[in-house]
Amino acid sequence: MTPPLLRVGCAAGFSGDRIDAAGPVVQALAESGGPAVLIFETLAERTLALAQLARRQQPQAGYEPLLDLMLRPVLGACLDAGIRIVGNFGAAHPLGAARRLQALARELGLRPPRIAVVRGDDLSGPQHRAMLMQALGAAAPTQPVVSANAYLGAEAIAQALRAGAEIVVAGRVADPSLTVGPVLAHYGWAPDDWDRLAGATMAGHLLECGAQVTGGYFADPGYKDVPDLAHVGYPIAEIADDGSCVIGKPAGTGGLVDVRTVKEQLLYEVHDPAAYLTPDVVADLTAAEVVQVGPDRVRLSGVRGHPRPARLKVNVCFENGWLAEGEISYAGPRAEARARLAADILRRRLDGLGPLRFDLVGVASVFADDDGRWWDGHPAGDARDVRLRVALNHAQREAAEVLVREVTALYTCGPAGGGGVRTALRPRLGIASCLVPREAVPAGYFMVDDQGAPA
Repeated sequence: MTPPLLRVGCAAGFSGDRIDAAGPVVQALAESGGPAVLIFETLAERTLALAQLARRQQPQAGYEPLLDLMLRPVLGACLDAGIRIVGNFGAAHPLGAARRLQALARELGLRPPRIAVVRGDDLSGPQHRAMLMQALGAAAPTQPVVSANAYLGAEAIAQALRAGAEIVVAGRVADPSLTVGPVLAHYGWAPDDWDRLAGATMAGHLLECGAQVTGGYFADPGYKDVPDLAHVGYPIAEIADDGSCVIGKPAGTGGLVDVRTVKEQLLYEVHDPAAYLTPDVVADLTAAEVVQVGPDRVRLSGVRGHPRPARLKVNVCFENGWLAEGEISYAGPRAEARARLAADILRRRLDGLGPLRFDLVGVASVFADDDGRWWDGHPAGDARDVRLRVALNHAQREAAEVLVREVTALYTCGPAGGGGVRTALRPRLGIASCLVPREAVPAGYFMVDDQGAPA
């Protein structure tokens, strides 16, 4: 007999996403009365490196900083309703996140949840260095490595859920795998049922960016209007046994789900619609069908799948010097000319320090370029509200600090009317990616006890 329909709701699309997103999603999942999973996707390409740096400063840190704020309002409701929770909010310290969740449950007077931790993605140890350097080749960094993490697939998540986990804490897994894991565990598909896996993967892809599919990243006033975007609802996918899904959102929330929002998100960050590579399957969207089946309800079907890749992607983040930035504003008559003069002063004062990036915010920043070619072909206009920004990346902190001092000096050494100086100096991360053999990255999971210790 086919298991009942599985609903998967998303409550975060990146680290720093809204902390009140989960409430309406959990309420809708609970009211559905069927099996349901709540996912949190909180990692981007450099998030893990930042988490590793945080752990250097505080050994118990390294997981999602907003974990408490995201989970506290809904943890009890999820446990009461039997809603499983799956998240990559473990970041660089999944066990630390599991410990914090057990402590949070105690603080809330809840019973200890059954928590599993996914392991295997962290390749930053010395035992992996030779493999990574060989795989990176000419892109291998000479600077110290901060983090190295493989994009794991769904199998360890599925295994943990089959073993009874109510919460699965992961580090770097592929974003769609947060959804594929629960679907695998629920329907019991074979690991080579490529078409079904591809369908579930694209359901996960639609969910993974949170409110993007419900109108957030879609909205463009007067062209693509979205109602009540201030209260946008986060998405819920109803995933069927054949791998098809219906995307919706909680009733009473703002936003929009229609064929346009779904198609935009379906193609978001997909390099090849005929071969979208994930650790679980290669998905082919070329025959996919997107159909409106009701208000704020869109069905996706027809996704095809091909055997998964033999290698896994690894992101290697490394120390990459210091980023110095400075800004100063000019307003009123000849503001743009004064901002350009300030830029020329800085260019002369900082000559030889390294490549500088100049932006005239309000005139040319998004469309400008690192090499300054835009400036050569565009003489000063009559903009009356301009903010000059200059930036430098340098290997040495002392050199980067020179830019900070020079921008500050424009208060009195630069053109008339400059003000509102802001400067920043922070370490910068570089990133390089490579592919490694799947068998070199053995993934798995372990359960933790009610104190957060490995069981």
